[in-house]
Amino acid sequence: MAPRIKTRDRIVQASLELFNAQGERSVTTNHIAAHLGISPGNLYYHFRNKQEIIAELFAAYEADVDGFLRLPEERALTVDDKTFYLEALLAAMWRYRFLHRDLEHLLDSDPELAATYRDFARRTLANAQAIYRGFVESGILLMNDAQLESLTLNSWIILTSWIRFLCTTREVAGDLSEAMMRRGIYQVLALEGGHIAPDFQPAVERIFERLYVPLEDCRG
Repeated sequence: MAPRIKTRDRIVQASLELFNAQGERSVTTNHIAAHLGISPGNLYYHFRNKQEIIAELFAAYEADVDGFLRLPEERALTVDDKTFYLEALLAAMWRYRFLHRDLEHLLDSDPELAATYRDFARRTLANAQAIYRGFVESGILLMNDAQLESLTLNSWIILTSWIRFLCTTREVAGDLSEAMMRRGIYQVLALEGGHIAPDFQPAVERIFERLYVPLEDCRG
């Protein structure tokens, strides 16, 4: 018999599902309680307000990204690592897609979350730049420091705005799929196109082919 899931965990999971499906602004704590078949008072026993639920979800997303966006220990990076990072980014963005969809509203509504996000952004940019530098040092990417810094920033801009791009180009804003998200990861990889060392181009091209989704499939 499977162990009973704690009410607090059920609230967090249901909130994530509703936020992703409907957008955070369309979902209230009463909606979450009704979805779970519990009283609002029971929900408030665990979370004082919706901001606390969002903060817990962001902490989980933050921990997920921090967990995989790091250099491997005591070895050089390989093309397989590139696949790992891209697939891990795709999975994290898809699981917590509401955060990117409603990001500006979420940060404007909660100064504490905004401060946490700024720290997360600085740390993520630093980690991403270290990883790109690792690909340069392993000979997979050919670029100087200025190009490496620009690649990092441009990748961040694409990743943090891709879901909003999708929402503004579809008739139903929340009608998203993992395939559409995959095209966003492809766009990040495309930034590297002119910097792949010749010896690694065939392997990277196979990653391109796996990630590619026609742009018309991303529009409503």
